Amino acid sequence: MKNSTYDLIVVGSGIMGTFHAIHAARLGKSVLLTEKDQYPVNATVRNFGQVVTSGISSDMFAHAMRTAELYKEIQQEFDISVRNNGTVYISSDDDELQLTHELKERMDASGHGAVLLSAKKCLAQWPALKKEYCNGGIFFPQELSVEPDKLIYRVIEYAIGKYPNLTYKPGTAVVDCAVAGDRVEIATAYRQKFTAEKVIICNGGEFKLLFADLFKDSGIMLRKLQMVRTIPMPEVALEGNILTGLSIRRYESFQECPSFAKLTTPERYEELEKWGIHILFKKALDGSIIIGDSHEYADVNHTDDLGFGISSYINELMLKEAQNIVNFDVSKIASSWAGFYPQHSSKHVVEYDIDDRIHIRTAIGGKGMTCAAGYAEASVMKIYN
Repeated sequence: MKNSTYDLIVVGSGIMGTFHAIHAARLGKSVLLTEKDQYPVNATVRNFGQVVTSGISSDMFAHAMRTAELYKEIQQEFDISVRNNGTVYISSDDDELQLTHELKERMDASGHGAVLLSAKKCLAQWPALKKEYCNGGIFFPQELSVEPDKLIYRVIEYAIGKYPNLTYKPGTAVVDCAVAGDRVEIATAYRQKFTAEKVIICNGGEFKLLFADLFKDSGIMLRKLQMVRTIPMPEVALEGNILTGLSIRRYESFQECPSFAKLTTPERYEELEKWGIHILFKKALDGSIIIGDSHEYADVNHTDDLGFGISSYINELMLKEAQNIVNFDVSKIASSWAGFYPQHSSKHVVEYDIDDRIHIRTAIGGKGMTCAAGYAEASVMKIYN
């Protein structure tokens, strides 16, 4: 039987949990990483795979920068699907264009350089864009994309191969977590017991089960996103992370620009903003195009109200706006799905320290792919002083 005593147990092997485990293993700690499902199936894999450092607010920016460094570092050793094909924000009007100029000043000052592009240059580099929509853009050639249906599985494979002091146990739901003397003991649904000096809980579902009262009052919101994927279209020239005017109006980094406070919502955007729609495009390795997304919200005590169904009305709104932006047929849809992301209305990450042995780190929201690896490094260093 494998060891049942560790320095650290990390509950949840999504992007947050896995990188907490990796950073602790790098410190030489013996680590058990558990996963309640056979493999991660939630927010870590239900996203675009866009690593958009440029869209992150200033107080999380360092974590985003470090995340990109970590991805590239691991990619040199093991293929985790990282591609350096850049991020572009395409503006559709003068207000959005002004924000791109202001963001360039901020990003240049931070060392994360950007290139302003004229409409002509945007159309030359991404000929799938419609000239009627595009009036300029800002390009970050150093930014990354990953394949969300591959990244976390490959990172886990890399981690358990790289660090002999890291043990991974999928299909291991944790149903109890309590201090026992000077250690913490967890129990699984299979009645296994493991102990450690510390436990870090990174899975919202197990947080809800293990500390129900704390979870109920946590202020966590669940947001539901809808996305679609076209049939493979390898001929469509739309490489990289493609973000549009609605993204400029939504992303935190633009909200910190001087002109954002004066931004008004044009009538054409009102229904789209009602459903939290901002149009992104991401070309996958097979040539299919992922298009989305939308945002609906519910607090943690009413998450069932969101349902699991796909709203055809929201998909139609997204595809109609997408067709205003690109010149290929976006109606050739192969699949559609919903993703669910926990987040907090005022915190970038929900953090609780039950004592100096049990720590909760969850609800990084839509920033997980871009910030979690760097955030987890800082979190582990803080927990271990």
